[in-house]
Amino acid sequence: MKFNTKTRYGLRAMIEIARETAEKGIFQKEISERQDLSNKYLDHIIYALKVAGLITNVKGKKSGYILTRPANEITILDINNAFERGICVIDCIDLNYQCERENFCSSKQFWQGLNDLILNYFKSTTLSDLLTRQIELEDIAGIEPTK
Repeated sequence: MKFNTKTRYGLRAMIEIARETAEKGIFQKEISERQDLSNKYLDHIIYALKVAGLITNVKGKKSGYILTRPANEITILDINNAFERGICVIDCIDLNYQCERENFCSSKQFWQGLNDLILNYFKSTTLSDLLTRQIELEDIAGIEPTK
């Protein structure tokens, strides 16, 4: 299973937005520079995050992006769902998939169990958890916070 780049970069962008404490928010250009992402590609990511209701623009001149709710209320599943239609490790466990073997297939039960583990991990991990870990890693590495 592989997550697409929009999901991966969207997560990184959300960490940058969560890190920003200024009332004006963080500018897209700053996210682009800090995460080494092209501004054009970041446009698509920002758009998806806005449509998902995870971020918004601060009103007023020279404003950036802020979270729509506290980072400890945004799960990694919320961020994933801004870019992907849920999590499904294999087609046969998709709700729209019909399989003649589904009632007597131990493989399907295995895949469903794995999928449930991933879903629960994404649901139980918050943006705040990742931000805290990011700050710890930067501290260990001796990297000055970017502000």
